[in-house]
Amino acid sequence: MTRLLLETCWFVPIYGLLGAILTLPWSLSIVQRTGQRPAAYINLLMTLAAFVHGSIAYFQTWNREPQQLIFPWLQAADLDLSLAIEISQVSLGAMELVTGISLVAQLYALGYMEKDWSLARFFGMMGFFEAALSGIALSDSLFLSYGLLEMLTLSTYLLVGFWYAQPLVVTAARDAFLTKRVGDILLLMGLVALSSYGTGLTFSELEAWAETNPLPFWTATWLGLGLIAGPLGKCAQFPLNLWLDEAMEGPSPASILRNSVVVSAGAYVLIRLQPVFTLSPVVADSLIVIGAITAIGASLMSIAQIDIKRTLSHSTSAYMGLVFIAVGLGQVDIALLLLFTHSIAKALLFTSVGSLILATNSQNITEMGGLWSRMPATTTSFVVGSAGLVALLPLGGFWTLRRWVNGFQDIPWWAVSILLVVNGLSALSLTRVFRSIFLGSAQPKTRRAPEAPWPMAVPMVSLIVVTLLVPLILQRWQLLLTWTGPWEYSHNPLVQFGVPLLVLSGFLGVMAGSIIPLERTGARSRRILVRFWQDLLAYDFYIDRIYRVTVVALVALFSRLASTFDRYIVDGAVNLVGWVAIFSGQALKYSVSGQSQFYVLTILVGTGVLVFLALTWPF
Repeated sequence: MTRLLLETCWFVPIYGLLGAILTLPWSLSIVQRTGQRPAAYINLLMTLAAFVHGSIAYFQTWNREPQQLIFPWLQAADLDLSLAIEISQVSLGAMELVTGISLVAQLYALGYMEKDWSLARFFGMMGFFEAALSGIALSDSLFLSYGLLEMLTLSTYLLVGFWYAQPLVVTAARDAFLTKRVGDILLLMGLVALSSYGTGLTFSELEAWAETNPLPFWTATWLGLGLIAGPLGKCAQFPLNLWLDEAMEGPSPASILRNSVVVSAGAYVLIRLQPVFTLSPVVADSLIVIGAITAIGASLMSIAQIDIKRTLSHSTSAYMGLVFIAVGLGQVDIALLLLFTHSIAKALLFTSVGSLILATNSQNITEMGGLWSRMPATTTSFVVGSAGLVALLPLGGFWTLRRWVNGFQDIPWWAVSILLVVNGLSALSLTRVFRSIFLGSAQPKTRRAPEAPWPMAVPMVSLIVVTLLVPLILQRWQLLLTWTGPWEYSHNPLVQFGVPLLVLSGFLGVMAGSIIPLERTGARSRRILVRFWQDLLAYDFYIDRIYRVTVVALVALFSRLASTFDRYIVDGAVNLVGWVAIFSGQALKYSVSGQSQFYVLTILVGTGVLVFLALTWPF
């Protein structure tokens, strides 16, 4: 039985798709008498089946070699589009992370979306979301992964625009869709180019191909830059980073998935493509530069936000920037560990955030305060999630970053500085948010804030337990480094003091977040210099305004020029031809006299003119 479940693990993504299809009678209001909740239960049952099936299959892959399942789809000449599935500990582990967090998010949605008039439609979209994410985790085919990424883009558009009656929601959904489309189109161009250079469209072939088929420098450079464009948009990296904080206009249960495993899906594809990036140092350096700009920039943006969901979304972009740096440095194991620990901690943080929003009907942290005694479960989940995100012993984030510390001798000092700065700024931002929300005196919107209902509390408590158990999971996977003194593994001073510097950066961030004065009555400071920096960070370095006067203005100018050319040149030429045809037809109608001698005369005159022109025309 267990072997059968292992061999049919490719069916796990289809569970979510089946759940989405089975909810259609309720989503389309074909079934109304039962209410919307049966659709939610059906989708939850499908997700639970996917999680159980995947769990059994995962334990069967332990200490086994990776296997491939090939599904032929299209073969023509030398074109072979086969859909490949990889069965390995990494792929099934990633799939289990997706289905587990999806199960938690859907159970959480039962409480959060209880009074929503379109609960069935939401759960159907979540099932579609889950199917795309699970498929990406299992896929070994570049072609299949691209199709699933397109499903992910569509799912993001539908879920961000779920409350489509609100203008901000419509704008956020549109921006998220178009931003991802920019990266997806460039990714498709890269995949087509990659397939034309002799390699098959599977990830498992890329490493061998990269070692035996070197490309010219510029070819490898343009190919690599095209391939990183898709993950660039999915992971909300600069310059395509603005969509993620706008996407926070969607429901909070969808934000749990979006900030944990959706961005990780793009980074997962980036990790699988890493052998191609080694062909050009420009591509690897580009990954590092993009990741560094996003990690530092997004960390700075997060400390100036007053919307709690936007604060955490910028934190997500920052940690994905660290993943980009790890991939650019060739440290794929670090990148995978970052994705794992970040996904669990960020999912826990967003369950806490959703509970706060539901209880206070606000996302503004300046309107909150004194909630630690009123919402103990929510407070605990926020504290544990924050501790699991930054380098705080003994939780998972510390062990992941400590593993990176052991590689400090292989990376430049500025990369070390970026890691320390991001860790410190993350600790500062989370401490500031904690003080604003949970400490201090109660505010008008928090005086009667109740604790979350049990459908929301159970997922929160479950994720608290999982976050606390992450070090044991890493030890089970033999990824937890044994504790040795720094002098035992390197004589490099940077490595020797790496762990103390990492801990110190987090401590300084917490201390800074504890002493910075909080503005309760007004978010903006009255001091001009402070207000300048506050506005610069709060408005995301005015990137959207820069786009408006550059890219958007150029597109608008080109559109006006194209419209003018179409109206006066193309339409003018067509109208001229039509006018000539009408005029000539009107003129020729007078030559129809019915007299044969007139027709003969017309033919002779026309022939004479043609002969004259033929004899006198210079050749």
